Amino acid sequence: MLIKSGILDRSMRQIIVIAHNLRSTHNVGSLLRTAEGLGVEKVFLTGYTPYPIQANDERLPHLAAKLHKQIKKTALDAEEQITWQHSSGIEPILMDLKQQGYTIAAIEQTADSIELPDFNVPEKLALIVGREVEGIEPEVLALCDHILEIPMFGRKESFNVVQAAAMALYHCRFSA
Repeated sequence: MLIKSGILDRSMRQIIVIAHNLRSTHNVGSLLRTAEGLGVEKVFLTGYTPYPIQANDERLPHLAAKLHKQIKKTALDAEEQITWQHSSGIEPILMDLKQQGYTIAAIEQTADSIELPDFNVPEKLALIVGREVEGIEPEVLALCDHILEIPMFGRKESFNVVQAAAMALYHCRFSA
């Protein structure tokens, strides 16, 4: 970790995002754009999360092109500027990241969650965002080191997945 003028250089934090089982191509594109803008190292698109066209894409060409076009609409070329990877499984990715020294945290509302402002951000963080309506599956939450909750002050119970990711990433990038 670099030090600037005696202060931790927060821009050097290594942050990875894992988007697990998102349905919306527009959320995927917006998440890629947000992650790129906040200096995320890599985005994993896991489970049934749609993903842009990739080299040696095994999907039917017309389906891959359709999904790519929809993602690109909100990504605005971020899909070409940020490193991303698709994987059908999340567990192997989480195990590999843990071996690399990453702390795994999910954004979700649970009885045991930590409010985001109270979270002490580690040097290496992998942040999971999940299903837009149902939330992250319990078996995935069981693999996490922390579950983070964004405090709500209005009458709604949750934020859009990309809005939540943006708030969490901003906190993780700029908190002391």
